[in-house]
Parts: sequence; C-alpha cells; structure tokens
Amino acid sequence: MSKKRIVLKIGSSSLTNTKGEIDEQKFMDHIMAIVALRKMGHEVVLVSSGAVAAGFRALGYPGRPVTLKGKQAAAAVGQSLLIQNYMQKLGKFNLTPAQILLTRNDFSMKDRYKNAYSTMEELLSRGIIPIINENDTVSVAELTFGDNDMLSALVSGLIHAEQLIILTDINGVYDSNPGKNKDAKRFDFIHEVTDSFLSFAEGSGTKVGTGGMLSKLLAARTANSLGVPVFIGSGQGENKLLDIIAGHGNGTYVGKDSLSPLKNTKQWIAFHSAVTGRIYVDEGAELALLKKGSSLLPAGIQHVAGTFEKGDVVEVHGNSGLLGKGEVLYPSYILERMMGKHSTELACGTNMSMEIIHRDQWVTIPKERKIINE
Repeated sequence: MSKKRIVLKIGSSSLTNTKGEIDEQKFMDHIMAIVALRKMGHEVVLVSSGAVAAGFRALGYPGRPVTLKGKQAAAAVGQSLLIQNYMQKLGKFNLTPAQILLTRNDFSMKDRYKNAYSTMEELLSRGIIPIINENDTVSVAELTFGDNDMLSALVSGLIHAEQLIILTDINGVYDSNPGKNKDAKRFDFIHEVTDSFLSFAEGSGTKVGTGGMLSKLLAARTANSLGVPVFIGSGQGENKLLDIIAGHGNGTYVGKDSLSPLKNTKQWIAFHSAVTGRIYVDEGAELALLKKGSSLLPAGIQHVAGTFEKGDVVEVHGNSGLLGKGEVLYPSYILERMMGKHSTELACGTNMSMEIIHRDQWVTIPKERKIINE
C-alpha cells in the first residue's frame, strides 16, 4: 500500500460516554489505530472534538453545558486536558502531537491561510501529528466553521490529503434512520453528494453527535470538490483505519474514483475570501471563462458593481447567473474605464497586462450547487 496523507476527524459521539465525558476505552481505541497508521508510514492529521467533554466536570457542571459561555469556558479548560491526554497516550509510542487551534479568520485572511499551510507541512515533514480543533473559546457564531466536519474537509483540502476519514457512531449513510427503521439500507458508495441527496439526508433523522449526518455529507461534498475522497463510518480495533484506506471500512465511501486536487490559491478564493464587488460579462466572456479556460479581458465586461482594489476577490455574473469568483488585477475605478474595450484600444504601446482576472486566480462555481461553504 502506498504511503498516504490522512486527515482523521473524530467526533464527540466517537469519544464520549453516555454522560458526555471522554470515554477512555474509546480514546485508546483511536490511539492504537493512529499508531497502526503511523507504523505503516502514513502521515496523519487529526481533527478532534472533545474539548467541552474533557472540561465541563472540572468547572463543576453536573452535565455538558448548554449555554454559549458554559461551552466556551468548558472548552478553555478541556482543550488543554484533551491535548495532554493525546500527548501522554501517543508519547508511549514515541509519537509527538502538536496542537493547532483555528478560527475562520485564519482561513479568510490570505497570509494566515498560507501560514497555516506552511506550519502543517513543517510539522508533517518532521513526523509530528497535528491535532486540530476550532478555537471554541473565542469563536463567535458568525466566524465559525459550523462544526468540525467542515473544518476537517477544509483542512484536508488545504494540505492536499489523499483521504478524509470522518468517524462517527453510525456505520455510514443510510436511506433512512437505522435507529428507527430496521429495514434502512446503507449506501456503500456515493459518487457525488447532490442537492437532492442532501435534502433526503436532512429529512432522514440520522443525527449523529453535534454535526449530524447532513453536516457530514456537506463536509464530504466540500472535500470532494477539493479533490479529497471521504469515508463516513465507524470501526473498532487497531486496524480499523488501515481497513478504511484499503477500501474495506465499515461505512460509506464518498467521491468518484478520480478527483482533481484544487490548488491552494483557488481554494482560498472559492471557500474563504471575502467578496468585495461584482463584474457582469457578456456571452463571449462567459463562454471563454467556462468552456475555454481563458482569463477575463476588458472587452467582455458590461458592468462593474461595488468598490474594490487590486487583489480583491469579486463575483462574476453572466446571462446564466453567477459564474464564479476571481482575484482582480485592477481596482474598480480603473476597470470602469477599461470595460468593453479591446486590448488594442487600451495598450497604447505599453507592456501592461490586459487581463482583469487571470485564469489561475479564477474558480468556476458549478450551476448545481454553491462551491462556497454553506
């Protein structure tokens, strides 16, 4: 088996007992499976829930807190306890973990996004296991990833993983709630997570942990669009992760056989950048962008909306609606003078580039769905 880069997401339901506390038996089962992966030479990045579960008892709460301040306080205490637990358990096998806490701002700001990538690459090159969680203590609703399912999908794309494994307490995706319907059938393979499939999953009642099966399918769709195949399911024993990457996991595999990785620059544009304006183009420009893989030129631009600077990200709209997003090479006030004109009218003997959005800074948004995080 070739060496792979694996992102493993372990949710609360796969870490906790009925009281909402960290279950040591479950915890050690995951540890042994991670150790088995590393022994085979695979790289592992862990996205782990469990900070609230690890911390609420230390604060004197009788059960898992339900208020925002309670959850954030429990996370503040529990995150250090959780990483200490990982360090102790993995250290027995000479494996060193590193804690990385992320917020949406770390992805939306281009420099911080690049730094996150560089840090993870350096850690992996030195044999360290990055353990990632959202920085729950300071995150607010408007600046969260939604859940660790989506965080794991975005991380898997960022580091160009060969596999995202989402572990939960249900062994895959079913056509109805297996807890209520004994005749529910599992999907062993889902080639593409369509909108209709999401609607079906939303009504199936297969809620797992805090994210639920819908959030796992949304995360899988995101990871697939970034070129990463996904497994959603369960397992036990030290070989469970090896079985999953070998294609024998107890769950559902999501994604086509051949997925194309998306460059980090395009990932940032598609999923994380703030949109500061809109450009409206004619049929010729729409065809060039969508079918020919061309850059956007001034001649095809009909209208500019909003105020933006060079390097900002804008939406591009055509006759068929939203076409995609791209990083502009000119500010809006200059673009308003250039639009509708051909390069020969603008160059005037200079060597300046006439491209408004270079094809390497362009991302098409499929008509069937929005590529940005939902």
